[in-house]
Amino acid sequence: MSIRLNPYLNFDGNTKEAVLFYEKALGGTLLGMMKFGDMPEDPEHPMTEEMKERIMHAHLQVGDSELMFSDTYPGMPYQPGDAVQIAIHPSDETRAREIFSALEEGGQVLMPLQKTDWSPLYGIVKDKFGVTFQVNVPIETGCV
Repeated sequence: MSIRLNPYLNFDGNTKEAVLFYEKALGGTLLGMMKFGDMPEDPEHPMTEEMKERIMHAHLQVGDSELMFSDTYPGMPYQPGDAVQIAIHPSDETRAREIFSALEEGGQVLMPLQKTDWSPLYGIVKDKFGVTFQVNVPIETGCV
Protein backbone atom coordinates (compact mmCIF):
# COMPACT_ATOMS: atom_id res chain seq x y z
CA MET A 1 0.00 0.00 0.00
CA SER A 2 1.27 3.46 -0.89
CA ILE A 3 0.46 6.74 0.79
CA ARG A 4 1.55 10.28 0.00
CA LEU A 5 1.41 13.28 2.35
CA ASN A 6 1.86 16.98 1.74
CA PRO A 7 1.58 20.16 3.82
CA TYR A 8 -1.63 22.16 3.35
CA LEU A 9 -1.19 25.77 4.42
CA ASN A 10 -4.04 28.12 5.35
CA PHE A 11 -3.91 31.90 5.20
CA ASP A 12 -6.27 34.74 6.02
CA GLY A 13 -6.84 36.36 2.65
CA ASN A 14 -3.25 36.43 1.36
CA THR A 15 -2.91 32.94 -0.10
CA LYS A 16 -2.28 34.21 -3.64
CA GLU A 17 0.62 36.36 -2.41
CA ALA A 18 2.01 33.42 -0.41
CA VAL A 19 1.77 30.94 -3.30
CA LEU A 20 3.53 33.30 -5.71
CA PHE A 21 6.20 33.98 -3.07
CA TYR A 22 6.84 30.25 -2.51
CA GLU A 23 6.79 29.56 -6.25
CA LYS A 24 9.68 32.01 -6.66
CA ALA A 25 11.54 31.33 -3.39
CA LEU A 26 11.47 27.54 -3.75
CA GLY A 27 11.67 27.34 -7.55
CA GLY A 28 8.26 25.67 -7.72
CA THR A 29 5.67 25.30 -10.45
CA LEU A 30 2.12 26.48 -9.89
CA LEU A 31 -0.18 23.62 -10.89
CA GLY A 32 -3.43 25.44 -10.22
CA MET A 33 -5.22 28.13 -8.26
CA MET A 34 -8.97 28.46 -7.83
CA LYS A 35 -10.93 31.25 -6.13
CA PHE A 36 -14.07 30.62 -4.10
CA GLY A 37 -15.83 32.76 -6.73
CA ASP A 38 -14.88 30.25 -9.44
CA MET A 39 -17.28 27.73 -7.91
CA PRO A 40 -21.04 27.78 -8.56
CA GLU A 41 -22.67 29.96 -5.92
CA ASP A 42 -25.24 28.50 -3.55
CA PRO A 43 -28.22 30.90 -3.45
CA GLU A 44 -28.87 29.75 0.13
CA HIS A 45 -25.39 30.98 1.13
CA PRO A 46 -24.39 33.97 -1.04
CA MET A 47 -20.73 35.00 -0.99
CA THR A 48 -19.45 38.51 -0.43
CA GLU A 49 -17.20 40.02 -3.09
CA GLU A 50 -14.28 39.63 -0.65
CA MET A 51 -15.03 35.92 -0.28
CA LYS A 52 -15.25 35.41 -4.04
CA GLU A 53 -11.70 36.76 -4.40
CA ARG A 54 -10.18 34.52 -1.73
CA ILE A 55 -8.32 31.38 -2.84
CA MET A 56 -10.25 28.16 -2.30
CA HIS A 57 -7.37 25.90 -3.36
CA ALA A 58 -3.88 26.32 -4.79
CA HIS A 59 -1.41 23.60 -5.68
CA LEU A 60 2.35 24.10 -6.00
CA GLN A 61 4.87 21.48 -7.17
CA VAL A 62 8.30 21.90 -5.56
CA GLY A 63 10.75 19.29 -6.81
CA ASP A 64 9.21 15.90 -6.01
CA SER A 65 6.98 17.42 -3.32
CA GLU A 66 3.74 19.34 -3.28
CA LEU A 67 2.35 22.19 -1.20
CA MET A 68 -1.34 23.04 -1.10
CA PHE A 69 -2.96 26.24 0.11
CA SER A 70 -6.29 27.85 0.95
CA ASP A 71 -7.67 31.05 2.41
CA THR A 72 -9.98 30.97 5.42
CA TYR A 73 -13.48 32.46 5.30
CA PRO A 74 -13.51 36.12 6.40
CA GLY A 75 -13.94 36.32 10.16
CA MET A 76 -12.96 32.67 10.68
CA PRO A 77 -10.44 32.30 13.53
CA TYR A 78 -6.93 32.24 12.13
CA GLN A 79 -3.59 32.28 13.88
CA PRO A 80 -0.30 31.62 12.15
CA GLY A 81 1.84 29.35 14.22
CA ASP A 82 4.63 26.86 14.59
CA ALA A 83 2.53 23.72 14.97
CA VAL A 84 3.85 22.54 11.59
CA GLN A 85 7.22 23.28 10.07
CA ILE A 86 8.26 22.48 6.52
CA ALA A 87 11.61 20.74 6.05
CA ILE A 88 13.34 21.35 2.73
CA HIS A 89 16.24 19.14 1.63
CA PRO A 90 18.10 20.70 -1.32
CA SER A 91 20.91 18.48 -2.57
CA ASP A 92 23.56 21.20 -2.62
CA GLU A 93 24.65 24.11 -0.45
CA THR A 94 24.29 26.74 -3.17
CA ARG A 95 20.61 25.97 -3.65
CA ALA A 96 20.11 25.81 0.14
CA ARG A 97 21.55 29.32 0.49
CA GLU A 98 19.32 30.64 -2.33
CA ILE A 99 16.18 29.17 -0.76
CA PHE A 100 17.08 30.35 2.74
CA SER A 101 17.83 33.85 1.49
CA ALA A 102 14.53 34.07 -0.38
CA LEU A 103 12.54 32.83 2.63
CA GLU A 104 14.20 35.20 5.09
CA GLU A 105 13.15 38.24 3.03
CA GLY A 106 10.69 40.01 5.34
CA GLY A 107 10.91 37.12 7.80
CA GLN A 108 13.11 36.13 10.72
CA VAL A 109 16.16 33.85 10.92
CA LEU A 110 15.66 31.52 13.88
CA MET A 111 18.93 29.63 13.32
CA PRO A 112 21.43 30.84 10.73
CA LEU A 113 22.63 28.41 8.09
CA GLN A 114 25.54 26.47 9.58
CA LYS A 115 27.30 23.12 9.68
CA THR A 116 25.79 20.65 12.14
CA ASP A 117 26.51 17.06 13.13
CA TRP A 118 23.81 15.85 10.73
CA SER A 119 24.23 18.31 7.86
CA PRO A 120 26.91 20.31 6.08
CA LEU A 121 24.40 23.20 6.01
CA TYR A 122 21.28 23.58 8.15
CA GLY A 123 19.20 26.54 9.28
CA ILE A 124 15.72 27.57 10.38
CA VAL A 125 13.82 30.59 9.07
CA LYS A 126 10.32 31.91 9.71
CA ASP A 127 9.06 33.63 6.58
CA LYS A 128 6.97 36.79 6.30
CA PHE A 129 3.78 34.70 6.48
CA GLY A 130 4.73 33.13 9.83
CA VAL A 131 5.57 29.71 8.32
CA THR A 132 8.74 28.10 9.68
CA PHE A 133 11.09 26.25 7.34
CA GLN A 134 14.03 24.00 8.16
CA VAL A 135 16.55 24.07 5.33
CA ASN A 136 18.74 20.97 5.52
CA VAL A 137 21.38 19.72 3.05
CA PRO A 138 21.49 15.93 3.59
CA ILE A 139 24.82 14.26 4.29
CA GLU A 140 26.15 11.80 1.75
CA THR A 141 24.70 8.76 3.55
CA GLY A 142 21.29 9.65 2.15
CA CYS A 143 19.79 10.06 5.60
CA VAL A 144 17.51 13.10 5.63
